[in-house]
Amino acid sequence: MIISTTDLNSILNDFNLIIADTRSFKEYSEGHIPGAVHLDLFAFHWIDTTKEGIKNFNKQTQSLLSFLGVTPEKKIVFYDSVSGMLAARGVWMLMYFSHQNVFMLDGGITKWKKENLSLEIKPNGFKPSVFSGKINPDLISGFEYIQDNLENIKILDARSIGEYGGSIVRAAQSGHIPNAINIDWNQNLNEDGTFKNDDELSKIYDYSKDSQIVIYCQGAYRAANSFLVLKKLGFKNVRVYLGSWGEWGNKPELPVKK
Repeated sequence: MIISTTDLNSILNDFNLIIADTRSFKEYSEGHIPGAVHLDLFAFHWIDTTKEGIKNFNKQTQSLLSFLGVTPEKKIVFYDSVSGMLAARGVWMLMYFSHQNVFMLDGGITKWKKENLSLEIKPNGFKPSVFSGKINPDLISGFEYIQDNLENIKILDARSIGEYGGSIVRAAQSGHIPNAINIDWNQNLNEDGTFKNDDELSKIYDYSKDSQIVIYCQGAYRAANSFLVLKKLGFKNVRVYLGSWGEWGNKPELPVKK
């Protein structure tokens, strides 16, 4: 799920490669990896995880991935400024639709530029496809799954300590989901924006590889980054809570801890 700058640079002319730049359009237009299209994943924020809500999310994601031009033989690489949350969200979405050939550029464009690799300014158009994919329900969680399993699962909160503790308020309620453990997603990265090595990450996520884990943040972007790290470390049962605090914190009937 992680590709190095060297490996990506060596396959830039691969006909089956799709590179998606998930930064802002302004950043994209100032210089991007050759051949990359611009895909603003922040526009696809989702906080309804009722059964109907997830059904609609599936439909919208399918349309988005069709627009991107995903077909089974394509290799998809998402990148960000660093090994960030937006690129991670793209990788998680494709894994959720069982597309295995998907990667995040480690270190993002910051590392790419540092190594003086080529950039271009001209925008690239999409080559849409008809994407279907097979949904893997084991990679997603709605609020009901957490509610029903509060005592049996490990809940990881990938937000800042202020959001977790309740001093930073970003919903009707502040605080965290009961029993949640706070591991800020920023801990996944080195100072240069690349992922820490597996030994360092294993010390942070010191759990049994068979643990049932659900990760959330505010909108399931930071959580997607921690999801990738756990999968990279070999954890088998990891889900991203799609609605995250944007949904949970705005449902007064759901329990909250501070």
